[in-house]
Amino acid sequence: MKKTVVLSLTLLPMMISSGMVYSVLPIYIAEELGASKTEVGSIFTLGALSGLITAYIFGKMADRIGRKPLILSAQIGFAVVMLSYSLIYQKSFAYFIQIIEGMSWAMLGVAAPAMIADLSRKDERGEAMGIYSTSWNLGWVAGPFFGGLLSDSFGFRFMLRVSFAMLLIGFTASYFVLKRIE
Repeated sequence: MKKTVVLSLTLLPMMISSGMVYSVLPIYIAEELGASKTEVGSIFTLGALSGLITAYIFGKMADRIGRKPLILSAQIGFAVVMLSYSLIYQKSFAYFIQIIEGMSWAMLGVAAPAMIADLSRKDERGEAMGIYSTSWNLGWVAGPFFGGLLSDSFGFRFMLRVSFAMLLIGFTASYFVLKRIE
């Protein structure tokens, strides 16, 4: 169970980051990039669609090449998404960014739970998934408050760059933890 806790903690910065960003991202896209409500909806739909299309493919990849590369790739994908959002000034770029975001969610969505299941004994899988889910939910409890606070205090772009930094910290922690997990 220790490996599950440690892996879940390395993913916590990503969960906090996603809570920070996705609670205010539609506002950013509308106010800073000038997108209409319909355009904001279509941008997020495209992200969800890219995840829908790639989840099965990434699931097969997780079985073939392993869970670790996909977990790390998802974290890098999210970091690229946050940095990219902080740099754009036209809403049209948000569509492409959301494709990467959707693919990153799909990668993480299949690889991390599979890894958690791999790390736990059969009679402890429910508990292990509960630990993983707790880290996920903790990030979504803390993240929206910090995202709103940072956006109000320093602007959306600053908040996105803080998110990027958090993702790099989480990636680094995950890299070293996953390197030690067999």
